[in-house]
Amino acid sequence: ALVNNFCGVTGIQAVKEIMRPEYAEAENDDQKTPQALFSEEHEALRSMGEKWMTKTAESCALVATLIATVAFSATFQLPGAVDSKGSPILVKKACFVIFAISDAISLFTSTASILMFLSILTSRYAERDFLKS
Repeated sequence: ALVNNFCGVTGIQAVKEIMRPEYAEAENDDQKTPQALFSEEHEALRSMGEKWMTKTAESCALVATLIATVAFSATFQLPGAVDSKGSPILVKKACFVIFAISDAISLFTSTASILMFLSILTSRYAERDFLKS
């Protein structure tokens, strides 16, 4: 449904580019412009696309939040013990460095994902929003 709506929206944009400008605002017998008629006929597709995007974003945001939670807790509970100075014993081991870098990357990317999914959830889902990817 979302692909059909995208194709429809891009199709009407292509038609607008090749037709004369005064026709874009012309009204039919029912006093509707081409854009208004298109919006009316594709309302069901827009609604289905909105529901699909919302459901997908909610699911992915949940997973990203779980990953961020684990990565955040792993930042403060490092594997191994600490010496008398408070430094991790494993700090000079290559595996520990790889773990710390991987944890930082996962925390950053999951937080960025959460923000992206929140922007999808707060979107207006207007027709022109389906043109942006």
